[in-house]
Amino acid sequence: MQNPPRPTSMLIPTGRVVRIHFTCRAELPIGSSLRVTGSSLWAPTSLTSPSDPMNAHQISQSTASEANFPSLPNETEDSIEFLSIGHGTNMYSSSVEMVTTPEEYPVWRTRQPVVIILNATSSAVQKHYYRYLVVTPGAVAPNAEADPLNDVETMEISTSDGQDGAAPVMMWEQPDFPGMDRPSLVTRNSSLVTGSNASIPGVASTSTLGETDASHQFLHLAQLPYRTLDINVETAQVASPPPEDRLDTWNNPQDATFRPYLIRESMQREKDRASGNKPTQRRNRMSYLEERSLSAMSDEVSLSDPILSNLDGTEEVKVDLQNVVLAPPPPPKALAPKILFICFHLPVVVVKVNGEWQATWSESLLASKEGSKIVANYRAHWIGTVTPHPPIMKEEDRQAVRDILATMDCTPIFLNPSTRQAHYYGFCKQVLWPAFHNIDLLDLSTSGSGGNHSHHGSSANKEATSEWDQSRLDHWWRAYQQVNEEFSSVVQGLVGVQDGNEAYLWIHDYHLSLLPMYLSRDGTTTKFCRKVFFLHIPFPTSQIFRELECGEDILQGMLHADVVGFHAFDHARHFLNASKRIMGLNYESLVGGLIGVNYMGRTVLVSMSNVSIEPKMVEAALKLSSVAEGCQKLKETHGDRKIICGVEIGQRLSGTSLKLLAFERLLQDYPSWQEKVVMVLRVLVPGSRKRDEQITTRELRLIVQRIQEKYGTAVVDYKEVAGSTLPMDQRLALFKASDVLMLTPIREGLNHWPMEFIYSKHDSAPGVVIASEFSAVCSILNGALRVNPFDIQMTVTIMDKALSMDLEERNGRRYRDNDFVSNSPSDRWVRNVLRDLNDAYTASSTSNKGSHGNSPKPGSRTPTTPGGARPGHRRTSSRIRREEVQGTAAFLLKESHNSFTHLNPKILKQAYDATSRRVIILDFNGTIVMKEPPGKYLKREILGTSGNKPPPQVLEALSLLCRDPKNTVYVVSGDSSENVLSALGHIHNLGLAVSNGARFSPPMLEKDGNRIWQTFDLGVDWDAVKRVALPVLSKYTARSNGSFVKLTTFSIGWSYYSCDPEWGSLQASHLVLELEAELKAFDVRFVTLKGIVEIVPRKLNKGLIVKKVMRDISKSLNEPPIDFCLCLGDDISDEKMFTSVFSFIAEMGDPTASHLDPPVINENGTLQAPKPMVQKPVPDPMYSFTCAVGKKPSHASMYVTDAQEVANALVLLVKGEFPPGGVHAAWSRDNLKNMFT
Repeated sequence: MQNPPRPTSMLIPTGRVVRIHFTCRAELPIGSSLRVTGSSLWAPTSLTSPSDPMNAHQISQSTASEANFPSLPNETEDSIEFLSIGHGTNMYSSSVEMVTTPEEYPVWRTRQPVVIILNATSSAVQKHYYRYLVVTPGAVAPNAEADPLNDVETMEISTSDGQDGAAPVMMWEQPDFPGMDRPSLVTRNSSLVTGSNASIPGVASTSTLGETDASHQFLHLAQLPYRTLDINVETAQVASPPPEDRLDTWNNPQDATFRPYLIRESMQREKDRASGNKPTQRRNRMSYLEERSLSAMSDEVSLSDPILSNLDGTEEVKVDLQNVVLAPPPPPKALAPKILFICFHLPVVVVKVNGEWQATWSESLLASKEGSKIVANYRAHWIGTVTPHPPIMKEEDRQAVRDILATMDCTPIFLNPSTRQAHYYGFCKQVLWPAFHNIDLLDLSTSGSGGNHSHHGSSANKEATSEWDQSRLDHWWRAYQQVNEEFSSVVQGLVGVQDGNEAYLWIHDYHLSLLPMYLSRDGTTTKFCRKVFFLHIPFPTSQIFRELECGEDILQGMLHADVVGFHAFDHARHFLNASKRIMGLNYESLVGGLIGVNYMGRTVLVSMSNVSIEPKMVEAALKLSSVAEGCQKLKETHGDRKIICGVEIGQRLSGTSLKLLAFERLLQDYPSWQEKVVMVLRVLVPGSRKRDEQITTRELRLIVQRIQEKYGTAVVDYKEVAGSTLPMDQRLALFKASDVLMLTPIREGLNHWPMEFIYSKHDSAPGVVIASEFSAVCSILNGALRVNPFDIQMTVTIMDKALSMDLEERNGRRYRDNDFVSNSPSDRWVRNVLRDLNDAYTASSTSNKGSHGNSPKPGSRTPTTPGGARPGHRRTSSRIRREEVQGTAAFLLKESHNSFTHLNPKILKQAYDATSRRVIILDFNGTIVMKEPPGKYLKREILGTSGNKPPPQVLEALSLLCRDPKNTVYVVSGDSSENVLSALGHIHNLGLAVSNGARFSPPMLEKDGNRIWQTFDLGVDWDAVKRVALPVLSKYTARSNGSFVKLTTFSIGWSYYSCDPEWGSLQASHLVLELEAELKAFDVRFVTLKGIVEIVPRKLNKGLIVKKVMRDISKSLNEPPIDFCLCLGDDISDEKMFTSVFSFIAEMGDPTASHLDPPVINENGTLQAPKPMVQKPVPDPMYSFTCAVGKKPSHASMYVTDAQEVANALVLLVKGEFPPGGVHAAWSRDNLKNMFT
């Protein structure tokens, strides 16, 4: 007996199903038919084949953001991905067949309704956008060249009637609106768009386009007119146009459904005419930046995207800068964007003179420079700690320093002394600094990284000199987090809500690696600011970085920036490798030579940029009398001897002892130099690593003493200088007097002193730089002589060459570096990095999207070819640039993005309680079981999941859901039956489907002793497939450590999940090619997903079991109609589940619906008898919640952030409240190990 209808006001709108039939008058040629676009629209085409259900086009491009990663904060960037990959999901996933009869022709009607799901909206009306199209099944493009690799044409479409297949699109609507001229969109060899005055050809050709043509065609078609229906969210009925205007006419500009488009387009054109027939910018701070960039700084790329304000004021569209109209008068500086330079040490010198505090800028490359264009064109501000002289003890002194630094646009941070000690001298200098310089933690004690034994409660000096003690790491780590939190609070206080995403935050160095993450939290004013994190020291190899207990946290912190910058590619390469091997993140090549890491559904740009000295500052210092005097004094001291100089920190990694050993060997092997050369060393002792400095300087003194005893005191001029730097005038005096600068660090970030050396001699005889190949400057200076400090004999040879080099070669080497050294100050460096930050928002990827090399992409059937297209498919392989998305396409893009909403679990609970027959379909791995990305080098859990078992709260929730007689609950997995049974087999009334639905077990009743299994007959001789495939797989298994063959009922898998990720991907790409050749006689396909290559029947997909479950319920006489469906999945194999739910809803109430399900084989080998159809009314209201786990392009109508949200929602359904603290604790690191037992 049906429940009585409830008042409209009591109904929950979100998730409610709306079924709409369409009618259209169209006179079409014989053989052609009419279709209407499906549940969502903004682009009118699918550019890949719909014939492979597992290949939901290119959704896999977004699966780098795995289910356990939250969605990205920048929603606009996410929506661009929906456009750029050109797949048929939210843009245009399907079309619905329309039919006619001889009596009704030329009126066409939908055979089954278009299914629309109401989303969360504050409006009383939800808009549905749609287009009509003409298809001709069997039509072939007559002018297109035959391509043996292409089995699907570019413009083919997918249907939504549950059957695979495609038909060429012959025509789209393009009415001739009065007073509105539209450019022709007809493409080469194509008649895809037909105007109302044009004849409709019987067969129009569909060309097979190249990548560029297909991309442009895609954009053109996305601009076509669209029709609109208004749906009342309370009644779930069409509110506008009224019923009398619901009969559309093909290409009729007078149709009521075109009116919203016509109004919006007319308003847009009127605005364009008012501004000189060109798009205009919204007047805001960013427009000021564009004007300044294009006029005063023509050598730069604009630092932000201009914005076109659309007609109705509801959307923003990116436009190309060359079309922007610039106003000549610059706005006031107050409109300039804000940029914050955030560094642990403020680049200032603060001293107290005669009782008053004074501050000046330091030599740092981060300091404000006179005449800086950055300072002139941005509201620049600096944030960091200060080390005043003398130390500050009183609050009034702190306030005085704040006041004086405020005049310099600086905000000082005064840390608690013990916190600063633990953060800087503890975690930064004792842990991060050696680790980032590739020192193994086991070597710390022997590398001079420690000192006395003392704990965090001891005095500052003792702690600074303590030996490595792992027990104090927790205290240091907490201090590190605390300092980053304090910086975050200060930055948020300086970034107002009005700054929004127009503020730039530039975070410097390893002291603040967590800061980007803290500034990206929900609810912060800095969440949408553009962030740069720049590391000025080396980044270690993944082998060393993995030794850090907090390494993954540091990586996550850095990856929350939009740009991560390094001074050398070696450092960037190590960072990319660590991201891949520790976090399983893929990286991609972007246009312009940039690299992007796919993290949390967005692309983080990895940039390499170099910076030189400040020539104006050095030039001014060279004019000081102290420089000339110091130079003259050195020359007088050492007479006619050639001078090899060096200025370095007195720590082990500076390599000074190796340099002295090489010098000693030079004097021994080349006796002629004993009276002609002197090594002048200035060793700095900063006191930041006291034990290291004590050991190193003691060793240096012993070596110097030995050399002087052998060859005389005149051959070495050795002095130790307290502090972290030598005053500039003293450095320049030494450089001008010297013939060779020799620096031999074992590990080093960027060192500007070699550049100072080169510049100091620009008006005199050039010198020679000898640089260690382990230093960053080695890759910058092309004229330097490179040495391996550990190869003493090689170093001696190079030293002799430098001392003997003639003037012509020295001039040539100086010439190679002079341009960079003289013309690359920090101001230009800042502009270059900010340009890269802009490119992070606008860059399009190359055909190597999603990974490097030719490794297979998740979800693709075969590896991509070098051109980017899979064999058998033509499609656009690169993203469409953001500035190309304008007008109608951009409007529909945003509407599509807005319709893909986050699932509200409380609304889900309300709909659950209001319904009487429910179906719940859940994916396994990644949905109710947390998983790790397959790209990780070391998997911490079995099979990349949390022990392959859901947490206890989820198991309890599933058990309670299954006890409710109103519910049918299924878990559908691609895993084997053994693993799924081990995790869920004990739950009564739970249906299980394994091997992607090929084998399934109906809900087991409590009276049943064992489960009964059934399988689909998919028409493949699986034993024959095994005989061919297994020998090939065994060969690859033998050569790939960690790989194994995985056999299920209807799939053969080769898992490379536990292999080295690069090697596994390489082997997988070759394996698929070989298997394709061997198995071409069988009706199978190949799926690369989650670190596994699977051979599956071509007809197999998870949608089969979803339709069977729902159809079996609808065929049962004792069951009421289904009025609630919840379907959740996290990856590409789950997309067919979502579309199958829509397909079932569309066929409800249709006695003519064809059910072409595969035959079902019972456990005893007999065929299951088909059930007869039972006519049931379509329930109203009906609710459908198809949810993707992770925000990414999907056929689903909603999304949840991660598997933890799935768990919370399931618990809420059965208990009416969230678990205390959420289910998050069940997946914590401490608890994961308990889930294996």
